[in-house]
Parts: sequence; C-alpha cells; structure tokens
Amino acid sequence: MKSALVTGANKGIGLEVVKMLAQNGFYVYLGSRNLANGVSVVEKLHADGIRNVEAIQLDVTNDESVQAARARVGEKTPRLDVLINNAGISGALPQSALGTPIDQFKEVYETNLFGVARVTQAFIDLLRSSSAPRIVNVTTAMASLSLAADSSASSYHTKLAVYQSSKAALNMYTINLAYELRDTPFKVNAVCPGWTQTDFTGYQGTSTVQEAGQRIIKYALIDQDGPTGQFFSEEYFYAPATCPW
Repeated sequence: MKSALVTGANKGIGLEVVKMLAQNGFYVYLGSRNLANGVSVVEKLHADGIRNVEAIQLDVTNDESVQAARARVGEKTPRLDVLINNAGISGALPQSALGTPIDQFKEVYETNLFGVARVTQAFIDLLRSSSAPRIVNVTTAMASLSLAADSSASSYHTKLAVYQSSKAALNMYTINLAYELRDTPFKVNAVCPGWTQTDFTGYQGTSTVQEAGQRIIKYALIDQDGPTGQFFSEEYFYAPATCPW
C-alpha cells in the first residue's frame, strides 16, 4: 500500500485531502499540531469506515516535532510516496509592507515557507525510497506576482503583504526543489486549491472543500509524464482563466 503524509490535516482542505488519498488506496498519516485534535478526527474517520489513516503530532514550526514525526513514520514504513505540504496560516490583519511588525512576518514565514522546507528536508529520504514520489505544496493565486502588479485586475487593491509574500516565496522554493530533483522520478508542484469555504476564509469562497481537495490530489496522483516545477490554479476569484505566476 502506498503511503502519504498531509500536514495541517485535522480540518478543512487538509482533512479532505486525507480522505481522498485514503479512498485512493493510500495509508495516510494525518499531521496535526495538536495530537488530540488529530486523534479525534481519525476516530471519526474510522467510524465512517476509512481505517487507513493514522494521526501523528506534527508542528511544522518545531524541529523536534518534525524529527519525531519522521521517526514515527519511519518506524511504520520504509518509504513515503506522497507529501502534501498543506499547513499554512494567513497572519493577523491588517497587513502592510510598512506597518506590519517584523515579528508577524517571521511568524507567518515560519509556517508557510520554513515549515515546508523543514518537513520536506526531514522526509526526503523516505520519499527517495518511492518509485514515484510526489510533493504538492499548497499555495494561493494571491501569490501571483503578475496579478498583484496588474493595476487593471479586480484584485489589484487586495494586498496582504505578509501572507502573499510568504506564498510567493513558497512558489520559488517549489521551483528550486523541482530543479534539484529534475533527474529523479519526483514530481514537485505548487497548487492553489481556490477560494475555499473553510474556517480559514470565514466560510466564504467560491469552492467547496471537495473541489479544493480534488485540485490538490490531482497532482499527487500524476504519472511520470506529468508536470513538475509548475504552479497551478484552476479556480480563483481574479478571473476565469489560467492564473499567471
């Protein structure tokens, strides 16, 4: 049975991705910063007949937590086939390039960028043991430099200096990671799930968690002819077209 790890997965889009991967035959490690929350969710999944899911404590901002999670997964399986870096935070509002304290930048980057790098580096050996490893970094169309700089775009005046820049940095990390793994079976991509109706958005949005989950697992399940080092946004509130970088 193939295995997958999803970070920030005890609710919202992450939980939906866990369900979908499990339904596709994966044994899924549900990463949750608060283990009790993760265990509670897994118990409900088991009650619903989805038994190939296990909760692990995983705080992407904490080195010891990440290393402990790596050890735990390594005890259970010699390889990891899919890593979904889903954990993310938006940070407090309002956000501005000049007025937001540096500590707030650091807090958001610690999860959205450094957390992704920390988890990826910790689990890369298990991923290398897979014949078809896949990494999906969950990003946002709000990190598109082209759209953010387009004064004619309807979203031009939507500016979140901390959140947007952290995800733009994540996109560049994804490109660099894919480049370093270009001569291997890895496929590494950044995917925007869309403006999704979860607590992250105050249950506003144009996409359901099911739609968002499908957009993410699509790139977790791609074959060897699939893309790598790319950014995908199939739905976003800017315009009904392919989102530019």
